[in-house]
Amino acid sequence: MSRTKVLFVCLGNICRSPMAETIFNHIIEDHDAENEFYVDSAGLISYHQGEMADPRMRMHAKRHSYEITHRSRPIRQHDFDSFDYIVAMDDDNYERLYDIAPTLEDAKKIVKMADYCTIPGVDYLPDPYYGGDQGFERVIEMLENACLEFYQFLKDNR
Repeated sequence: MSRTKVLFVCLGNICRSPMAETIFNHIIEDHDAENEFYVDSAGLISYHQGEMADPRMRMHAKRHSYEITHRSRPIRQHDFDSFDYIVAMDDDNYERLYDIAPTLEDAKKIVKMADYCTIPGVDYLPDPYYGGDQGFERVIEMLENACLEFYQFLKDNR
């Protein structure tokens, strides 16, 4: 069976999407499923290309025993060919991804991370970049929940 390829996407690829990638990788390691998945993350803008995740996100990740090693990269056209699922962190990310998808088939690969979050009232994952510590903690909580549910969905639909 081929690997399911998942790409997490946010605006700059320095907060939410590298955190989602890290959490999802942790989940597949915990379930001994590393050879069933390929996981990456990207941003809609290239402003932070090559940079590590935001230092505040790395600090909060560490508090939860995660280490973010990803370096920011922009999404590329061939990502739509390479990945089975392209996971948007919020509605704006979703719409922008939809607009740049080369084909309608490619657009069908785009899903919203919040659709897998079972925390009541969560309909998008807010960008913590302009906020304080509480925003980073809240996003990690949402991502832990949503990534686990997304993993279960993928396992159930393989």
